[in-house]
Amino acid sequence: MSENKGMVAVVTGATGGIGFEVAKRLGKDGYTVVLNGIEDEAGAKRVEELKAEGIEAEYFGFDVTKDEAVTENITAIGNKYGRIDVLVNNAGGLGGRSRFEEMTTEFYRFVMALNLDSVFFASRAAIPFLKKGNHPSIINYTSNAGWTAGGPGAGIYGTSKAGVHAITRALAKDLAEYGIRVNAVSPGTIDTPFHAQIKATKPEVFASWANNIMLGRLGQPEDVAGVVSFLASKDASFITAETIQIGGGQALGI
Repeated sequence: MSENKGMVAVVTGATGGIGFEVAKRLGKDGYTVVLNGIEDEAGAKRVEELKAEGIEAEYFGFDVTKDEAVTENITAIGNKYGRIDVLVNNAGGLGGRSRFEEMTTEFYRFVMALNLDSVFFASRAAIPFLKKGNHPSIINYTSNAGWTAGGPGAGIYGTSKAGVHAITRALAKDLAEYGIRVNAVSPGTIDTPFHAQIKATKPEVFASWANNIMLGRLGQPEDVAGVVSFLASKDASFITAETIQIGGGQALGI
């Protein structure tokens, strides 16, 4: 869309999966997209793919769990473009599985850092530049695990995502006076490399997941990208502090 020309969207964890589809969709919406990741080779490749589609794109490699690296890079992005219009805190993950009795402090801190600290670090650094943006917003990612507390061994993942749900609303309260909206999406079971291991080792289990989804299919990265695109747009200008479930009704159970 031409109305977004010159606007800047930063998407963390955007070298693959949902993050890349979100970056591509925002690019097609007219934003200049800045992709973040920790795999520089993949980042460079993704930028070339986007440019081949006529999208203005750039890659910044940094680890979202590292306070100083996040601040330094988000500040560099903001200074380069003079603004940030959309921050999509897409980076995150399960980090592995561990029951609490055996859980190491290192594992606990890693999962919390990956999912919750990263949102805080990136948002804090972006706020001065979002204040200069056009209908600016932050979009976070929570999960159904934030309500259910996750499956076996995923308790700390669920805990971290519950934190994202809360910080989304807290940021929305904090930033409303500046016209900065803050929302979250909660993807259900999306067919991405996130589930590659079970898809490869237990395809029948993977296929059966669709049976627990009211709409009868797994989600696609594009399903999430469409909702992020909407939340970033003027059409969502009166929506803040909300979490939108993108799970085909999975959260209700059938």
